[in-house]
Amino acid sequence: MKRADWFFCGYVLAAVSALASAQTGAAQAGAQERSFSQPKAAVEKALKQMQPSLSGRLPVLDGFAIAGDHPLDRYQRAYYQSTMQLTPTATGGTLVRVKTKVTAWYADPVRARSGYQLLTSNGRLEADLLDQLSDELVGPLDAKAPAVNPVSTAKPAPSVQPPPSQPAAAEPTVSAPVPRIPESSGTFSSLFAQSLAAQGRNESSIPQTKTAADATGLKAEAETLEEVLKNQGHPKNLVAVKKSGTPVVASPSLTAKTLLLASAHDEFEMLEFNANWVHVRISGLSRGWIWRNNLELPDDIPDTPMQTGPAPAPPAAALFHVSREETVSFPGDWEPLRGKNVKLISVQKIDETAKDAGLAERLEFAKSLLDKNYTELAPKPGDVAGIVLIFDSADGGMIAATLSTLQQWKAGALSDSALWHQCFFDPPETLGASVAPATQ
Repeated sequence: MKRADWFFCGYVLAAVSALASAQTGAAQAGAQERSFSQPKAAVEKALKQMQPSLSGRLPVLDGFAIAGDHPLDRYQRAYYQSTMQLTPTATGGTLVRVKTKVTAWYADPVRARSGYQLLTSNGRLEADLLDQLSDELVGPLDAKAPAVNPVSTAKPAPSVQPPPSQPAAAEPTVSAPVPRIPESSGTFSSLFAQSLAAQGRNESSIPQTKTAADATGLKAEAETLEEVLKNQGHPKNLVAVKKSGTPVVASPSLTAKTLLLASAHDEFEMLEFNANWVHVRISGLSRGWIWRNNLELPDDIPDTPMQTGPAPAPPAAALFHVSREETVSFPGDWEPLRGKNVKLISVQKIDETAKDAGLAERLEFAKSLLDKNYTELAPKPGDVAGIVLIFDSADGGMIAATLSTLQQWKAGALSDSALWHQCFFDPPETLGASVAPATQ
């Protein structure tokens, strides 16, 4: 082949490759954005109904993400988070653009290289969300449109007789869809329905006995399906997260490493539990611990641990009291409060000879103090950067929290368990001590 022919073949191949790339890019762009005829306000209203679908856990990565440097089967605990950008169009409609982030835990043979990584979505999640949005926008319109019964609502057109001297004109043929027979009229064949419409029969001619029988049969079928769903087996060892942002930690300790933040209604298999913590299976061989009060437990396990002693423990307010309050420089070496002014609150036992009720009671009293003092300090921004509680006892310790963390907690963005994981404990093994789990 001549040199010129080689150049020509190379040029053709480059052009074909460029065209294929352009088509692929256009397909990807089409899967990530779509135009709707509805105005922006209507689309925003539909998106509010779709909020639970914009983020969540992925059962597998294959089919949802593009493999990068590592094979997809090396990843665990995959999650996605989608955002939608709305732009009004010149025709009064709305252009919706979807962007999705996919994250997953990469389990490397070398443990130090493991960690959460950001993956690239292959466009399926975006396309599914746009399809769901389309259904949300079209569905309500279809639901509101009343079904038309040609037998009961059609009005005969006035007949116009031609002059005697002229022959009668042929009846015009109108091509139009036949209105749908309402579901409440029973199950008729389309041929029978069209015959009724053509002959102009009255509604009274429809057999009412058949309609009543069909309605009774449908009601019985619905009751049967409800009974089947009610009696379906559901695992009895599942626990559900009450609030989004609940941390799942590596060990039953307030200072343990956070493995992930669970969303509301996430379910985990319960392996064991104790008075404060529940041991759960995350996926595969991965395990974690969740603060007991942040979970909905099976019916045979009370949310509040049963008291096994002769008498219930007294409330926290009957065990502790505030002995001193002052504004000082933070007395610890915690980066968020280092060198900053804090409100220091000293706490003592009311009865020094009494036995401490335990970690739960100290945290309960600490939570009440943080709540009360944050409410007092919030209107005075800049005076102090945090609140520090010191339990003056042999088994006591220090709890420190920044005002910004308390603000998130009060706003509902952090659960009680998440609050404690944002706090500073000194010494950590005192107030965040692990407790040996007790199984059923």
